[in-house]
Amino acid sequence: MEQPVLLRGAYEGTDQIRTDQSKDAAEGVASCFLEGTKTQYAWDSTSLEALKKCPRYYQLTMIDNWQLRGDAIHLRWGQEFHYAIEDYERSRAAKLTHGDSVFDTVRALVGRIKGWEPAPRTKSEELKSKEALLRTVVWYLDHYENDAAETVILANGKPAVELSFQFELEFGPKPAFDGPNKGHSQNYLLCGHLDKVVKFSGDLFVMDHKTTTSTPGAYFFDNFNPHNQMTVYTIASQTIMKSPIKGVIIDAVQIAVGFSRPVRGITYRTNDQLEEWLGDTKLWLRAAEGYAEEDFWPMNDTACGMYGGCRFREVC
Repeated sequence: MEQPVLLRGAYEGTDQIRTDQSKDAAEGVASCFLEGTKTQYAWDSTSLEALKKCPRYYQLTMIDNWQLRGDAIHLRWGQEFHYAIEDYERSRAAKLTHGDSVFDTVRALVGRIKGWEPAPRTKSEELKSKEALLRTVVWYLDHYENDAAETVILANGKPAVELSFQFELEFGPKPAFDGPNKGHSQNYLLCGHLDKVVKFSGDLFVMDHKTTTSTPGAYFFDNFNPHNQMTVYTIASQTIMKSPIKGVIIDAVQIAVGFSRPVRGITYRTNDQLEEWLGDTKLWLRAAEGYAEEDFWPMNDTACGMYGGCRFREVC
């Protein structure tokens, strides 16, 4: 059996680190940027994916904090779906029946979204209604009532759901020669959240939940290998669990008019793939340092038309 790829300085329940430069962030939440600079030292899969997609896109989203209005609907909908699954898992870990767990989960969900009034502008946003959210949660939980993928119970008796992680890489930004960070040494951090860790067919997997308005067939799941987020999750879970993780089970739910359809796929990772990703990441982060030093993030014009077109194409 392969030994897991373990990184130092890892722990669950990390302090919250803000992953953008937003001015209205809550007090007491640490910035992911070195003081007085645009050099990011704490990275999650979202910010790293933005950098890889296009340095200019990274600048607009992570540094300038630009967002589209429609993002709020998809973000809130996804968050509530994740909260509901977490609530259900905690109820089941407390030995409640499936029916009681679903009841408590839905009751909590209704309470959270009671005052939420989404204003959709596109067809995909119209599908993310409050009614569709409630339907999706109930249908998903009922579909996987007797799931072969068993949620891992941690030593503290809690289910391994919504695990926050943070760990150090073996290198960091080059020390500054002047300014507030003169001579300061800070290793890069990778941080984020795991939806769930499960045991399936005798092996450990991360489980990640995705919602989509398209039909999730083979092409949908093929997009997750290679995939930045899934590789980060595999490395993080191996470090936290101190045990080999086979990969990520992707629980997708298709959201359509009048129905929601759960579909499951698996993406595997080998240690060679994980080591290669870590080596590539060092070069990506060195490139980000250079962009920050020059205060210029070049446009990757080969990505402008991908996935239906960049959200900032008209204003970039």
